[in-house]
Amino acid sequence: MVLPIEVNEDEQTPIYHQIEEQVKALIVSGYLPADTALPSIRALAGNLGCSVITTRRAYQNLEQQDYIKTYRGKGTFVREVTREKRSILKEQAVQDALRQAVKTARQHEYTDTEIQRLLNIVLREEK
Repeated sequence: MVLPIEVNEDEQTPIYHQIEEQVKALIVSGYLPADTALPSIRALAGNLGCSVITTRRAYQNLEQQDYIKTYRGKGTFVREVTREKRSILKEQAVQDALRQAVKTARQHEYTDTEIQRLLNIVLREEK
C-alpha cells in the first residue's frame, strides 16, 4: 500500500512530524479504517525518500498515541478511533490550521476585520 503522503524538506516542521500528522489525518478522516495494514517502516521510507529512522520515529509516536499497533512478524495496523475522538481531532486540526493562518496574517499586519474578510473570500472560493 502506498500512502498519499508528501513530505517537504523546505518546511521547518521535521519530516517525522509531517509523516505523523498526515497519517493521523488519514486515520481520523476514515481514509484508513481500523485494521488497515500500513506499509512497513522501510517501504514507507523508500516511498518518501527519507530515512528509516525518520519513519520509525513517526510510527513510534503514532503507536504511543494509540493510532496504530505493531505486531511482531505481522506488521503495523490502524487502531480503532472512537467517533468522539475522531470529532475532537478533526476540529483540533482545523483550529490549528486556522491559528497558523491568523499568525501569518498578523505577521503581515492584517487587522481582525481584514482577516475575516480574507477568510470570507476563501470560503466563497471553496464552495
